[in-house]
Amino acid sequence: MEVSFYGHVRQYHNLKEEIDRAIVDVLESSNYVLGPTLKRFEGELAQYFGTKHAVGLNSGTDALWLPMLALGIGPGDECITTTNTFFATAEAIWFTGATAVFVDSEPKTNNIDVTKIEEAITPKTKAIVPVHLYGQCAQMDKIAEIARKHNLLVIEDCAQAIDAHGDTFRVGELSDAVGTSFIIQKNLGTFGDSGATMTNRDDVAERIRQLRNHGSPARSKHSMGFNSRMDDLHAGILSVKLKCITAWTDRRREIARMYDAALADSGLKLPYEMPGYRHAYHLYVVETMNGKRDELLAYLNKNGIDAKCHYPIAIHQQEGYPWGKEARIVGGVPNSEWNAANCISLPMYPELTQDEIDYTIEKTLEWCKANA
Repeated sequence: MEVSFYGHVRQYHNLKEEIDRAIVDVLESSNYVLGPTLKRFEGELAQYFGTKHAVGLNSGTDALWLPMLALGIGPGDECITTTNTFFATAEAIWFTGATAVFVDSEPKTNNIDVTKIEEAITPKTKAIVPVHLYGQCAQMDKIAEIARKHNLLVIEDCAQAIDAHGDTFRVGELSDAVGTSFIIQKNLGTFGDSGATMTNRDDVAERIRQLRNHGSPARSKHSMGFNSRMDDLHAGILSVKLKCITAWTDRRREIARMYDAALADSGLKLPYEMPGYRHAYHLYVVETMNGKRDELLAYLNKNGIDAKCHYPIAIHQQEGYPWGKEARIVGGVPNSEWNAANCISLPMYPELTQDEIDYTIEKTLEWCKANA
């Protein structure tokens, strides 16, 4: 049996009529950039997140970088984040000219260890950039408390956690801005690259809207900015998909419970969901406890299961680090390094069939028993 890692084509077939109609509507409107379809989707997205504003951009990277610029982060500033995440989180910090400061992740969730943040704060610290890794929110209530205490900004990286929330907070409720990605691999993805920033701050939203369009507040008026607009075609596709996101997350959570139950005694470290939190399971990540991650990955791939690793090389372990950019690590990052060295992502998407789920479990257990 072959089990793919992504269900993009299946998802398209399930929504084909609506998606095709949305694409045709945009094509026939003749408004393809900063048009009414984008404006409508931004309103829908803001309503979904419960924020005052949503600004459509060309990528999740820009959805972190542009709010940093809008909030005045630049050379001489420091931003605290984690190293066991996708490269773009640190990249956005470096784009501003600021210094990336890495602290360790905590071992249960692999999200930023909130107990490590304060020791990394210096007079240069400007912001905390928590990543909601794999689909589970970081402890935003504690992060917000630290930020208030030290007068710091908070920019959430929510590229993997749409439809997730904490036990007492929603994404975006306790921060200055939230960046997310709509690349096709995400829980809410378009057919290409796109992203968005959500914020409750009028000044931040206004500035990002200018920055995404060559610094333009109105037609023919410009200051320095960039070309970072979400096309209306992507907005139309995402508008169709946004209506499905809660049901899709429910299905992901159902699949995660199947994996949890079947793999409970496998010897693998399984995902941990914080009590009261809603984990969106962008990824279902297990960790090998015997140092044989690559062997398990090869075994699954050999048997037709397209398991992958996210992220097997932590940012600070990438070749050439720190690439001439300013960066430092505070207190060591052993948990992040362990996570990177031992993580495997099993197939996880709403369109997985029961046979595919059962087969993935069967082959995973088969390897675990042979390597106990």
